[in-house]
Order: sequence, then C-alpha cells, then structure tokens
Amino acid sequence: MRHRRIPLLVLVAVTAFGAGGLFSATVRTAWAADYGKLDVFAKVLAYVENHYVDEVDGKKLVYGAVKGMLATLDPHSTFLPPDELREMRNDTAGEFGGLGVEISAGEDALLVVSPLDDSPASRAGILPGDRILAIDGERTKGMTVLAAVKRMRGEIGTKVAIELSRDGFKEPRTLTLQRDLVRVESVVSKLYPGGYGYVRIKSFQDRTDVALLRALLELRKQNGGADLQGLVLDLRNNPGGLLDQAVRVADRFLPSGVIVSTEGRGGTLLATERAHSAGTEANYPMIVLVNGGSASASEVVAGALQDHARAVIMGSTTFGKGSVQSVIDLDDGSGLKLTIARYYTPNHRSIQGKGIVPDVVVAGEEPPPVLQKDPKEKDLPGALPPLDHKGVPPNVALGDAQLRTALETLHTWEIFQARAGRSAATAANDLD
Repeated sequence: MRHRRIPLLVLVAVTAFGAGGLFSATVRTAWAADYGKLDVFAKVLAYVENHYVDEVDGKKLVYGAVKGMLATLDPHSTFLPPDELREMRNDTAGEFGGLGVEISAGEDALLVVSPLDDSPASRAGILPGDRILAIDGERTKGMTVLAAVKRMRGEIGTKVAIELSRDGFKEPRTLTLQRDLVRVESVVSKLYPGGYGYVRIKSFQDRTDVALLRALLELRKQNGGADLQGLVLDLRNNPGGLLDQAVRVADRFLPSGVIVSTEGRGGTLLATERAHSAGTEANYPMIVLVNGGSASASEVVAGALQDHARAVIMGSTTFGKGSVQSVIDLDDGSGLKLTIARYYTPNHRSIQGKGIVPDVVVAGEEPPPVLQKDPKEKDLPGALPPLDHKGVPPNVALGDAQLRTALETLHTWEIFQARAGRSAATAANDLD
C-alpha cells in the first residue's frame, strides 16, 4: 500500500511549479506501469497552461485535478486545500469564528440541520429545515458543505449575508449576521428525579472524554454523592469526530474487552482498541439513544456497548458510516483525507452501509419535511458497499418519544437482568 502513495506526493510537488518539462526522462522511468497514464495528465496540464485563452493558476489546476481523482473514490476521501484543512481542524478543536449553524447538502440549496445554542444563527432565529439559498450573494446550488462553511466562518466581528427560504415564507429573506466566537460544547448533562442521569455527546472533539468525566462527576454531586441509578447516553445526531475520543468514551463504561478494530485492504488488521478497568463507571443500568444522524465514531461507541451487553441501544438505526479516514499533511499546507480501513464492532460486525440496529426501536419526532430526504451512508454516491455480518438484534417496536421512553425504561429491571447475564458470559469469554 505504501508504494502507491508516493506518486501522488511526487506529482503534487512536481506540477505545482508549472508545465514546462514536467517529467524528465529520469522521472518517467521511476513510475510503475500503473502510473504510465500520468503522462496524459502532464500533457493536458502543459497544454492548458500554455494555450488556454486566459492566464491560469497552476496550483488551482493541480488542486482541481487531485480533487477530481479522489472524487472517483468513496464520498469521504477528499483533497483539502490549506484553508479547508484548517477549518476541519477548527471543527475538532471545538471553537471558531463564525455563525454557528450545522448544514448539509440539499438538491438545490444548503439545508440547516441545527443552529448551535447561543450562536449568531440561533439569535437570528434560523431554524432546522431552513434552506440557505445564497451566502454573500453567492448561490449555494451545487456548493459543497466545505465551501459554504469556509464562506460563513471568518474573523469575529465581520458580517455575512444569508438568504433564507422557509416553508411559510412568501419569499426568501436576507439576514445579515455578525460573526462571533462559536464554542461547541461537546457534552451536556442533566439529572432527572430518582437519580437518573442524562448525558448528551454532540460530537467527538478534543477532550470530549474529559468533558464526559466532568459531567458524570457533576451528576453524582447533584445526586448527593451517590452513584447514579441509571444513565441515558444520548448520541442522536452525533456525526462522529475523533476516533480516539470515541474509544475513551466507550472505555469509561467497559472494564475490559475489545472496543473496536480496524481492517484495511484485504482484511489486514490495522489496530485493535481495548477497554481498561481503571476509571470504569459503576455498572448501573444504561441506555444509549441513537438515530439516523448518529454516525462514525458515535456508531463505534454504540456498537461496543451493545456487543458487550453494557447498554440497551434505543431509537432508530444509525447512519452506517463504518469507514476510517486518515488525514495526511502535504508540504504546502494542504491535506489528503483518505479512507484506509473499515470499523468493526467487538463481535466483528461491520457498520458500513448497515449501521447499528437498536435493541429497542422507538420512533422519534418527525424531522422537517425538507430533511426527510437526507441520505444515509449507503445512499451516498460511491459509498463503500456493506459487508455481511451476523448477530443483528431483533427490533421491538414502541411508539413513544425516545428520551421519555429511555427514562421510563430505566425504572424497569427485566431487560437489564437479561443483559447482566449476557455481560457475565461475555466477561467469561474474554478470560478464556
């Protein structure tokens, strides 16, 4: 696999300086047979730079070519110019200058998934399901989410104009918002009567594990210093994030055993992450809430807790993004985000294209009509195909609201007694 990555880096380094004499005879002989057709690229680049009707930017041409190449792969492999790489790292850091609105791609406009609490977007009254038609006069039809994020983020105190459409609006409206410091709190918590805790993890960012520990300590403090009677871990609409943080979150609730394994090309085992006994929470009843917006790292947590019988998974089937991306820094500040592996749960179930099926299916509130067409992983163009696996738990249909059902379920013991038996059996197997 390693030798196949080298030509891309050499290609970027060579072509960034212009078209004349891109490949000397010495360089040509270094290419393996698979890369002989790069001659075509070199010639096209030379023709464009030398004969196109207007002056062209060689770096833009190369960046566009690399993006086009990665577009032939799965939807999560992409080339990130320096500014987009910085934005991605801002996301994982959890704070940035911008409007504070989560968006997704739509057919003819960008869709608002949710405004962040106490952000310029929420203060301006932007709502889930709103359609963003233009940003600073630039139409969003065909605009990528990354490009839109780049336009909406910027220096604190500067302004950006957003043209919005909403069901019920007679015509689109334009809002001028002032960018502010947006802090994304990845963990929020609440104690419910009876000593039942609720923790929501919005995404897996830097230090999410620390925020989770702080939340659990605060819940115990509010509970008079006593252990919780049960916990609802809410991973709904959690798009994922940093894998190491997901592993640490799962480790908080598991004393031992595999959390997740990753396999690369040809089924080669790349890594296996295991739980540790130190710092493990008490074995109180636990429910994990998931839905179609729970993806990637959140599916890793849900799958690990399900396979180890540590928690009852409740809600609706998750998104199904079971692939692993590695970000490779390039010399000019750009980056390559490349899918290199698949996730597997402790029972060696592949998440890709299938997601985590809940133990108990509970219908949630219906999303706005404009959001109901949002695809899952398996619907994305070029998505990796799902792999067959066994052991999918049966569905049990209920019709109540998800969180209310979860809290009510914590008052019962039947399902947890069954889970305790399975957990003991799993622990015995780990010792074999």
